[in-house]
Amino acid sequence: MRSGPSWFNVTSLVLGFSFLYLPILLLVVFSFNESRLVTVWGGFSTKWYVELMKNQQLIDAAIITLKVAFLSASIATVLGTMAALVLVRSGRFWGRSLFSGMIFAPLVMPEVILGLSLLLLFVAMDQSRGFWTIILAHTTFTMCYVAVVVQSRLVGFDKSIEEAAEDLGCPPARTFFLITLPIILPGVIAGWMLAFTLSLDDLVIASFTTGPGATTLPMKIYSQVRLGVTPEINAVCTILVVLVTMGVIAASILTKRQQVQRERDERAAFGAAG
Repeated sequence: MRSGPSWFNVTSLVLGFSFLYLPILLLVVFSFNESRLVTVWGGFSTKWYVELMKNQQLIDAAIITLKVAFLSASIATVLGTMAALVLVRSGRFWGRSLFSGMIFAPLVMPEVILGLSLLLLFVAMDQSRGFWTIILAHTTFTMCYVAVVVQSRLVGFDKSIEEAAEDLGCPPARTFFLITLPIILPGVIAGWMLAFTLSLDDLVIASFTTGPGATTLPMKIYSQVRLGVTPEINAVCTILVVLVTMGVIAASILTKRQQVQRERDERAAFGAAG
């Protein structure tokens, strides 16, 4: 007979989630504070969101951050998917260990080391730092996360589906785009979302690789927080939390729908075969 969860497990779970999410909840609540003092509740108000819309510096930083996150996540998704295909489909080849180590090194490498290394690289190349150097840096450290997610999706992939398509005369490239990619698409989308979120949140690497006119939102928030937390900071952080939450929910819904549709297609195929 199975017993219910122990009081220790329940208490640990409640304390753990409270430690993680209570500060975020307080940040959201105080973004609607009437008072300018972020530690004193003065009543409900949305005036700080109105003030945020008038803060052109924060808006410009947010636009740069979204552009960097979108472009770096998209490039990292393409490169990470290709790396996952090589690791899963190519078997044992010369240099595989080195290739795998180079792909997954940013997972365990401190961001300070990675940021400093990229800074020295750009200096050695006499490359002016700015918008595109941040994109290259974010692509470098997010690509490994995409590769891990897509690789886990490819491990359980049934290659007989691809072989059947190729036996019917479908070229390899078309087989990938018509057969393989739709099946692993949930993993690709999950990898893109993870890369987008990591880029959106990064402060350390962007600080090393940025230049004039390319200040990201985390850098702007950090520079203002050192002088004191303002209600506008709470408001912009709340908007970021909402955007990330909506993206995660949308990705989960899309993945679930694709899984249900794939199960329906499989049942229909088995029914037709029977």
